Amino acid sequence: MSTAQLHFLKGHGTENDFVIVPDPAGLIDLSPAAVARLCDRRAGIGGDGLLRVVRSDAHPEGRRMAAEAEWFMDYRNADGSVAEMCGNGVRVFARYLQHAGLAESGDLAVGTRAGVRRVHLAKDGDLTVGMGRAALAAGPDAEVTVTVGERSWPARNVGMGNPHAVAFVADLADAGRLYEAPGVAPASAYPQGVNVEFVVDRGPRHVAMRVHERGSGETRSCGTGACAVAVAAARRDGVDPAATGRPETYTVDVPGGRLVVTEHPDGEVEMTGPAVIVAEGDTAPGWL
Repeated sequence: MSTAQLHFLKGHGTENDFVIVPDPAGLIDLSPAAVARLCDRRAGIGGDGLLRVVRSDAHPEGRRMAAEAEWFMDYRNADGSVAEMCGNGVRVFARYLQHAGLAESGDLAVGTRAGVRRVHLAKDGDLTVGMGRAALAAGPDAEVTVTVGERSWPARNVGMGNPHAVAFVADLADAGRLYEAPGVAPASAYPQGVNVEFVVDRGPRHVAMRVHERGSGETRSCGTGACAVAVAAARRDGVDPAATGRPETYTVDVPGGRLVVTEHPDGEVEMTGPAVIVAEGDTAPGWL
């Protein structure tokens, strides 16, 4: 299908914003350059990433999930690179399906490159996503080092379907301007790149974070990052639901709002937060 004129929507979850491209039949071929142009904040629509909405059976990476999830989230970073998962993106994706009359309030399964994610859609409220289990790296890659300028901090290597380095700092300003990716060592810990979170305490089971997302730069929020931060904070605090048999909930403040993350005794991590559709339109003929 030609991309001479493209229908799109714009949405955000805690100000982590996305260009949404409906493509149920999987006919639109979006090159990395086209995605980067759409996500450009000065010369395009603008977004931290792009969500292509495709039926699972129409996407080569979604077909294996089609029996469980009708829809597949083809997520791209703002630079056009492919990413495994986006927690805020899943909520916005589900909100779009509700907005378009393709899903009703209640429970919904969404296929992603990190596997099927289950979403509960409140009719007029927040959405809760089953984010899967956190993977805490072991061995020499368990503890990594994050560097900004001349300062370095130890960080926890946490996987949430995509890779994270979580560093606890004294002040969120310590992260600097985050125009460029912080240094992370050893490089072998993250062969595909990494999202880096800087975290401070706000109170009991309450933290705040800033994040540099690979392929996008600093964003106003990162859902998988908030989950990684909550799990890392729990382990730092000596809390492990698998050991206590009790779910543990952390509030995670991000520059764009607030997310609530619960880790259950079976390891499942749930994230609750808002998702909003703000605009809908078409690109100018021939622009893309």
